[in-house]
Amino acid sequence: MSRNAHPPLQAYRLAVEQQGFVSDAAQQRAAEQLQGCYEALHGGGLAKGVYLWGPVGRGKTWLMDSFYDALQVPARRQHFHHFMGWVHRRLFELTGTAEPLQVLARELGKEIRVLCFDELFVSDIGDAMLLGRLFRSLFAEGVVLVATSNQPPEQLYAGGHNRERFLPAIDALLQHMQVVPVDGQQDHRQHPGQVRQRYWVRQAGQQSALPAVFASLSEGEPASHEPLAINHRLIAVQCHSRAVLYCSFEQLCGQPLYAQDFILLCDRFKAILLGDVPALSAQQQPARIARGTEDAAERVVAGDRQLPALSVHDNAVRRFIALVDECYDRRVPLYLEASVALDALYTEGYLGFAFRRTLSRLQEMQLQRFG
Repeated sequence: MSRNAHPPLQAYRLAVEQQGFVSDAAQQRAAEQLQGCYEALHGGGLAKGVYLWGPVGRGKTWLMDSFYDALQVPARRQHFHHFMGWVHRRLFELTGTAEPLQVLARELGKEIRVLCFDELFVSDIGDAMLLGRLFRSLFAEGVVLVATSNQPPEQLYAGGHNRERFLPAIDALLQHMQVVPVDGQQDHRQHPGQVRQRYWVRQAGQQSALPAVFASLSEGEPASHEPLAINHRLIAVQCHSRAVLYCSFEQLCGQPLYAQDFILLCDRFKAILLGDVPALSAQQQPARIARGTEDAAERVVAGDRQLPALSVHDNAVRRFIALVDECYDRRVPLYLEASVALDALYTEGYLGFAFRRTLSRLQEMQLQRFG
């Protein structure tokens, strides 16, 4: 609380008039909806949440953050994956408690009035199975939800296994939130700015640019080649100083690391360097049928599901996307050296939709204003 920023609609108008923002009708509509929610929260009225969705770079996060910064009621702002990580840890702590999701929601309801999610995206079946009950419990406790997403509610977890069990989550969002498309024609991350190179293409046999970048960013601090201890595991590195980490793509994205690992890395380092990034595009492999052990040898409709048609790189690409998301959200510059140009990094594969956001964020990282 006591953040003392301008209310969301005024903040947007000032950004257009004084900060060089390009006027955008979709952003204007979103700011008006957020203003209505803001006024209801502070005027004692019935506040309905706001769900901002649209393509990458349309200003959804900026709009939500302007709303959050203006709030004078208790609120929490988190990346959606951070929040779900906390939910799973808290549910583990509540093992043996009756109706743990309701207990968790009750705790949140006592702590906050507003919960702001950035990048609401559901791909994990464990999250999908929880969210219907969790959203209903939060709304029952009077928590107002404001969220950003690249998808409308109806498309969340599309094609996911047992998606019918996720439909109550969609129904809860539609009932308690005003859905607002932020779908202007401009990717605002691409607006001109002073260039700061953080991406290099390295040809075969060419010397790497990253050791010199590492030395410059480390500012004379001693470097170590010893593995890092993260989440009770050792991660091999090229080298690291007190505030800068330098790894190969294989060391960070080719290993079974998770979003929580990248959170801890961004807690510790002010810049991350990633070398030897290969071309990540590859032809999708034929999808397989997954079957639980209870289904025996015959195909049984109740237990079968079609696995995604992944390419050979897509597991590593998932980790790369999570790393970029964390670095972007935390304003930790990511320096990359790859075998292909940035716009050719991933052009074919199952994760094409998710990678659009990654590409837009990496492009913004090439500007001085980032970080």
